[in-house]
Amino acid sequence: MLVIVCYDVNTETREGRRRLRKVARVCEGVGQRVQKSVFECQLDRAQFEALERRLLAEIKASEDNLRLYRIAERKGYEVCEHGCFRAADFESPLVL
Repeated sequence: MLVIVCYDVNTETREGRRRLRKVARVCEGVGQRVQKSVFECQLDRAQFEALERRLLAEIKASEDNLRLYRIAERKGYEVCEHGCFRAADFESPLVL
């Protein structure tokens, strides 16, 4: 399956910058960088679960955001979301 890994690590502190480097290294080991914080990976189920565990061990959920998109050939896609993320509700009315 194709897995898209997206992350946003809080880099305001030295610890955050270190977390960012570690997350990038984990992703570089299994996938291809397509943007600064976005990777595409071809993985099977076991590899996906191992990658997710490794990334969750590196991020700080109260400050960082990690999104994993699993895109199966016939099933569409599924999103596993971890950490702080404030999504916009695109179905609600737009207020200007």
